[in-house]
Amino acid sequence: MKRYLFLITLLTALTGRIIAQSVTVDATIDSLQILIGEQAKIKLQVSLDTDKRAILPAYTDTLVRGVEIVDIAKPDTQMLNDGRRSLITQEYTVTSFDSALYYLPPMEVLVDNKAYRSKALALKVYSMPVDTLHPDQFFGPKPVMKAPFAWEDWYTSICAVLFVPFLLLFIYLVKRIRDNKPIIRKVKVEPKLPPHQLAMQEIERIKGEKVWQKGQSKEYYTELTDAIRTYIKDRFGFNALEMTSSEIIDKLLEMNDKNAISDLRILFQTADLVKFAKHNPLMNENDANLINAIDFINETKEKEDENAKPQPTEITIIEKRSLRTKILLGAGIVALTAALAGSLIYIGLELYNYFA
Repeated sequence: MKRYLFLITLLTALTGRIIAQSVTVDATIDSLQILIGEQAKIKLQVSLDTDKRAILPAYTDTLVRGVEIVDIAKPDTQMLNDGRRSLITQEYTVTSFDSALYYLPPMEVLVDNKAYRSKALALKVYSMPVDTLHPDQFFGPKPVMKAPFAWEDWYTSICAVLFVPFLLLFIYLVKRIRDNKPIIRKVKVEPKLPPHQLAMQEIERIKGEKVWQKGQSKEYYTELTDAIRTYIKDRFGFNALEMTSSEIIDKLLEMNDKNAISDLRILFQTADLVKFAKHNPLMNENDANLINAIDFINETKEKEDENAKPQPTEITIIEKRSLRTKILLGAGIVALTAALAGSLIYIGLELYNYFA
């Protein structure tokens, strides 16, 4: 019985020793002595079972006061004993700028919330030896030297500045060629006609269509009064298109001869009866109102200047664009010009500072 108790006690002690030694933490340093500013590497190794989780010590910028951490390498893990054990290696690069003998305390590693510590280390930092007997071997600070100028250093900037306008020009040329259009097109520009000529052209169109003969009196008087309203707007400068017939007459009475407006009043009255009271005018009444419109235009038209130079019928310009396109194009040109000017000024200042 005593023999069995002894065996059980021995096995328990051995098992406890194996468990106690299942986690080992070791720390080594590659150099015990360094000069001020030199570096040393501390290697921390943790050996444990693969089913355990280790938390390595986390340092900020110093290991101890006077010993600074330059770099912390990424942990490296090796598998041992057919994957049953793992070896974790962590390297710390340290340096110091004060000569002294530094005590490096043990590094603590947590394995399943249990602390394990490595052995303590030491680091001796020596100051730089100075030969005071030969001071001539020391030299003072040298002046700042300018790097030699080389066009190769400017190729990237110059190409970047010139690339944008050439790219835009290339896109424009490709688009014009793809659409089978000339690079610079001649656009026919019609000279702007005076208001009375535009109105007479519209009246001639209405007269040629003869819509009143088809029983479309409302359409006839609508088109005829719209032509007169547009003429009044362009000739006298107020928006007759948004005014009633009586308002137009009152406005014209303030500006023109009453005799020229009397026939226009009859035209507007007839048009209002047709459009709003379904009045059906006679054939001679339609003709008379057309003549009244022509007489009003002839009596109120602006006299033409015989010495005025005729406007060109065709000029060479870039094709007409909408207002929005013109604004975007103008803004792009301004931005491109500003970028090009800024780049040239920058290059010029750099060259001036270099050669000055």
